[in-house]
Amino acid sequence: MSSAEAAVRARALAVLNGDAVLAGLVHGIFDGVPARASAPHASVGGAEGNDWGTKDVAGREVRLTLVLAGVGAAAGDEAAGRIEALVPALRGDAGAWRIVGARVVRTRFGFAKDGGWRHEMVVRCRCLAG
Repeated sequence: MSSAEAAVRARALAVLNGDAVLAGLVHGIFDGVPARASAPHASVGGAEGNDWGTKDVAGREVRLTLVLAGVGAAAGDEAAGRIEALVPALRGDAGAWRIVGARVVRTRFGFAKDGGWRHEMVVRCRCLAG
């Protein structure tokens, strides 16, 4: 993983953990899949990077997966909406990188056999070095 992917993951964890409204809607926000967690919970999943930049500044495009998982009839709409509303807050300094663009490019929702559900968002972050 390049440093851009790590920087975007760290920034996402900081933004999500720093939001009091989201904290009231989920039982925890985790880096990766938690071994044990009460539902609903959010996690920062995988990050995939590609070359991206400008004529004179190196950059990376990072696609980050954010996951909201739960059980029962309430499908986490309020928490999912809150996570999506926080995505623009990812813009800014992230270690040695600057996130200049952040937007949700794909969402997926599904139910599991055991009554659980999973809402995934893929967030595209465009990063410039320095």
